[in-house]
Amino acid sequence: MEDTICAISTSLGVGAISIIRLTGPKAISIVNGIFSSDITNTDTHVIKYGHIKDNDEVIDEVLLMIMKAPKTYTKEDIVEINCHGGYNTTHKILEILLKNGCRLAEPGEFTKRAFLNGRINLLESEAVNELISAKTDSKRKLSLNQLGGNLTRKIEAIREQLVSLMANIEVNIDYPEYTDNLVITENLLNEKLRDITLELDKLVEGTKFGKIVSNGINVAIVGKPNVGKSSILNHLLDEQKAIVTDVAGTTRDLVEGVISLNGIEVKLIDTAGIHETDDLVEKIGVEKSVNLIKEADVVLLVLDASRPLDEDDNKLLTTANQDNVIIFINKDDQNRLWNLDNKENVVFGNTINPDGLDSLKQKLIEMFNINEINKDLTYLSNARQIDLVNKANDSLKVANESLHSGIPIDMIESDLKRCFEYLGQIIGDTYEEAVIDRLFRDFCVGK
Repeated sequence: MEDTICAISTSLGVGAISIIRLTGPKAISIVNGIFSSDITNTDTHVIKYGHIKDNDEVIDEVLLMIMKAPKTYTKEDIVEINCHGGYNTTHKILEILLKNGCRLAEPGEFTKRAFLNGRINLLESEAVNELISAKTDSKRKLSLNQLGGNLTRKIEAIREQLVSLMANIEVNIDYPEYTDNLVITENLLNEKLRDITLELDKLVEGTKFGKIVSNGINVAIVGKPNVGKSSILNHLLDEQKAIVTDVAGTTRDLVEGVISLNGIEVKLIDTAGIHETDDLVEKIGVEKSVNLIKEADVVLLVLDASRPLDEDDNKLLTTANQDNVIIFINKDDQNRLWNLDNKENVVFGNTINPDGLDSLKQKLIEMFNINEINKDLTYLSNARQIDLVNKANDSLKVANESLHSGIPIDMIESDLKRCFEYLGQIIGDTYEEAVIDRLFRDFCVGK
């Protein structure tokens, strides 16, 4: 924390500008030593025009953004050098900074300093990285809600209820003669725990939506050869991603593509046709398809309405009784030779008409409550957060079970403390250094 660190904050390559960022106690003095004019007494949050120099050599014409502590991203002095884009110029300035006393920043070290200096909490720190990597509108809004403190306020409200309850329990135990304080009876504790449980359950329930927004939905397109799987993929992607021919078995390996469905990332995987074959390469493709069925969030089983059902179709249908299977009856623009009135999650469509897959998209929206997801977008979303909120919820469940089992109230308090601590770890009120180091390693350098 005593070092002054620097890093390139923009993508490398040819471009209009590059930004090199410094933060730390010597940020201004180091830049002052290589800039064409004195910036030591410059006001905060101003832009200065000039040149970066290495001794008497002019390196580049630049703009400096000077921001003085504590009103900065890291709560330390920050200088951002806006230079001309390009690999050579950018790295030359970085090299000069390192030569003059800077240390190269580690991945995520700017945001780590913001966290350690109390500028943002751990939940908001993670949201910074999620916002950078967001590929969909829903992911962007989810990250902004976390960064803006909406989720933090929900967690802090639950922790406030817990700490108030634990404080009253402590007073009742240590100072029973103080009649002014709230007496925590079993009935009152049961009422308080019920209120806290309702709020915590909402957070836990929201993690299902959070995972969908954060990770997307994996859809495996399966079926016999030549039923139109590749055409469905191409139609959804609006590009010729997979080769389409009348020859059965054209697709022998997995072909993938991604679409955004109402702001949610949907990963489509076209698989090799599942059927009995003596072709070694096809066998490997079929095996991959079967394994993918077990891993996918949704299995899109494609059947051809224009051809009679055969033994391979019936085998696939026997495995289609799971909740995550959608049976898509393709080529409904042709004469339909059969129906599936006894099956759920059956959708009809085709890849000929522009709107031929609209019913399929609508089914995915309904299956994952995508419209409901987009109403709030204030969810815990990554594995660390979800693990901790589940542990907090489990601790609260133990407290409830202990109360109904006649366990003394003072013993129940230890479960409430565990719940309080787990929620604190989500926002970084308590943390382990190893966890923090691991978390920020996933950030890009310069952020």
